[in-house]
Amino acid sequence: VSNGRLLTIRFDATVGDVLPWSFTPTQLDASALTFFTVTNHSDRPLTGVATYNVHPPKAGLYFQKIQCFCFEEQRLLPGETVDMPVFFFVDPDFQQDSQLQHVHNLTLSYTFFPTEYDEDDEEEDDEAA
Repeated sequence: VSNGRLLTIRFDATVGDVLPWSFTPTQLDASALTFFTVTNHSDRPLTGVATYNVHPPKAGLYFQKIQCFCFEEQRLLPGETVDMPVFFFVDPDFQQDSQLQHVHNLTLSYTFFPTEYDEDDEEEDDEAA
């Protein structure tokens, strides 16, 4: 973008209290591709889904994800560690939005939560016992 301004993109990763996973942004560079590393610390397979938000909220209109682990549920085996990509861009129209003219930092935050799928697995395991 000619006459564009420099944007700093920060990444934040958290996990809901009941999901025994660790989750961190791990590969951050100048490109629009970044990776997050997630590990299942439990002794059973677990499925999680990531929700996201962008701050400031109005900037979320311009933050476009092309590829993201948040598009699908993620199932990790016991002790498994996976690197998950996010491929994104900030729409050039961001530069023209007068409400965002003083914004130079964007934060993309993800939070992983367990899915109901694993709760059903636990009930089946309990019934089989």
